[in-house]
Amino acid sequence: MARHDREGLIAELRRAHDGDPWHGPSRTAILADVTAEDARWPPGGGAHSIWETVLHMRSWTREVTRRVHGGAPATPGDGDWPAVPDTSEAAWREALASLDAAHEELLATIRMLSSERFEEMVGSSRDAPLGTGITVGEMLRSLGEHDIYHSGQLALLKRLARAARGVPMPAP
Repeated sequence: MARHDREGLIAELRRAHDGDPWHGPSRTAILADVTAEDARWPPGGGAHSIWETVLHMRSWTREVTRRVHGGAPATPGDGDWPAVPDTSEAAWREALASLDAAHEELLATIRMLSSERFEEMVGSSRDAPLGTGITVGEMLRSLGEHDIYHSGQLALLKRLARAARGVPMPAP
């Protein structure tokens, strides 16, 4: 992908979110049949639940969008790993809808981004946990990598949550 390949970047982000990526199911496909009970299952050992991971992905998608609009780099407004305030099925469906909405807002923002903006720096120095010291284009590609990484976790957590409750999963 060329450094300024806007349409290629959008296509990659869309495939990982709700398309047909080469690496396996999209995030949306992984989460399609996840219930609130699956999502809130605590894996233990300091690992995050499906729900916490979805909120984390949403937070960083919103933060990257805010930065692209010119906001100074910061930890996401609702936190790196937001707390799950309500564990009802309706709240779970809202969490998924808000992740979809954040993703769509990011894609709309990328569509309107000038070519020059892709090469502008995010922050003044490298801070890996904060995601600074890279270009806007690198930040956008890195968010896609972040989402694919966590999507793999979501798939594993879903299998573990169901196995812990004795719910059979079809073979991958």
